[in-house]
Amino acid sequence: MEKFKAGMVLGAAGDALGYRKGRWESCTSGKKIQEELASLGGLGTLKLDPDNWPLSDATLLHMTTAEALITDYWCLEDLYRELVRLYVEAMVSLQGRTPDPATMEGCVHLKPHNYLLAWHTPFNEKGSGFGAAAKAMCVGMRYWQSERLENLVEVSVEIGRMTHNHPTGFLGSLTTALFASYAIQGKPLVSWGRELLKVIPLAEEYCKKTIRHMAEYQENWFYFEAKWQFYVEEREIEKEEQNKPLFPDHYDADETDKTYKRWSSEGCPGRRGHDAPMIAYDALLAAGNDWTELCKRAMFHGGESEATGLIAGCLYGLMHGMSKVPSGLYQDLDKRERLEELGEALYKAASADKCLDNHLN
Repeated sequence: MEKFKAGMVLGAAGDALGYRKGRWESCTSGKKIQEELASLGGLGTLKLDPDNWPLSDATLLHMTTAEALITDYWCLEDLYRELVRLYVEAMVSLQGRTPDPATMEGCVHLKPHNYLLAWHTPFNEKGSGFGAAAKAMCVGMRYWQSERLENLVEVSVEIGRMTHNHPTGFLGSLTTALFASYAIQGKPLVSWGRELLKVIPLAEEYCKKTIRHMAEYQENWFYFEAKWQFYVEEREIEKEEQNKPLFPDHYDADETDKTYKRWSSEGCPGRRGHDAPMIAYDALLAAGNDWTELCKRAMFHGGESEATGLIAGCLYGLMHGMSKVPSGLYQDLDKRERLEELGEALYKAASADKCLDNHLN
């Protein structure tokens, strides 16, 4: 349970650090951010509080998703209806926090009063952003057991396409949910990328079953898969026997920025559903259990650092807990109490599923 709480809290801390009230989120140079951080006294001296280090809209939507996942739904359609209701409400409360435009556009098409089609949104050519990926780790926490993979695939795809109805967007939510489940299962980190490539076809099968937008999906599906295939090959971890990722000898802030830019689709690292989880994953591979190193690579780079910080922080918490993280980064963190409650409730909901399965068997 402690690691579930750590996942929710450290995800939010990673977001607050990468966001820095919008200042670092919009900065294009990791080196500049790291120099500014040093002038503030370094990571260990920071005290994150709601006024100076607020959470961005990305964490608030992750929390909103978690709120729905801990309700007592009878079937997944009920869960989706609850999510639609909460997302529409959240759009009102996010005023002033500059929510991701694709999320806002997606939410406009949600229909809380339409019982059958509440969560069916049109295909969105611009729905390839990071927003779906950044709100889905809690799906992996709710359905973390390997025998729940089918639920995880379905729910992560559906919550993704409610707001980001484009394969690059909703395959991002599949990725972060899957990685969260792997973190809890204790799967070797180095295997996550290649395992993802085996699960993507299950998402395609699910989408075919729902017969929505398949022509548009097929046109855009290949990009996400190709980018991840390229990534695991670049790090030399695409085969089962490859257990040591290959990193450049000098992988400093400038080098990291260059690499991340190469993975991105329009020169802004972390802006899309494929590269936000990729940067977070790469940072985890490079950092091991070193929180400071993780922050350097996932929270303090040029690009959408609040999204990559949120994903990386959450996955780190699920794997390593909070013992190596300076307490100033979470003690007075915005919404800390609710984040811990959500972590605990997700743990209990996932455990109750397990008990129910045992009972039914």
